[in-house]
Amino acid sequence: MTTIRCAWAEGNEVEKAYHDDEWGVPVHDDRLWFEFLTLEGAQAGLSWATILNKRQGYLELFDNFDIEKVAAYDDAKIAEILQNPAIVRNKLKVNSTVTNAQRMIEIQKEFGSFDTYIWEFVGGKPKVNHWKTQSEVPASTAESDVMSKDLKKRGFKFIGTTICYAMMQATGMVNDHTTDCFRYDG
Repeated sequence: MTTIRCAWAEGNEVEKAYHDDEWGVPVHDDRLWFEFLTLEGAQAGLSWATILNKRQGYLELFDNFDIEKVAAYDDAKIAEILQNPAIVRNKLKVNSTVTNAQRMIEIQKEFGSFDTYIWEFVGGKPKVNHWKTQSEVPASTAESDVMSKDLKKRGFKFIGTTICYAMMQATGMVNDHTTDCFRYDG
């Protein structure tokens, strides 16, 4: 029997495994939030497959996404990271990771956790959509617009509405598995 997946996940084994095991699973861990925030920002202008193939490099170079450690990176550490081909070597994206770690710490102090803050954009529970085909899935929504605006106001970088929506999909804030996908649970 053939397993039916969302159309975007049929490309390669890395994408299939990510789709089958992670994509759309609700996240409630700040370290994992930081990882997705970083990876989604790094993906801007690139394919998600590229980022998945470099994910291990990101984990290693950014101290397993330890928010406190990354927030303390200095110019020398950033320069060292930018020399490593295991990640996307874009200075603005790498700098944004450090900035975003610093902003996450501020949100943790204000809300108790980044998780508490971010889930409020969907009322604290996943929004289940009922898309029949991949072409119906939007690139952004009113919720991702509000999220992006608030994160930008707080000083986050590489956090436009499309990036926010992709992060919402990845972290289970929205269920955008198509209705024929074996992972859809509507």
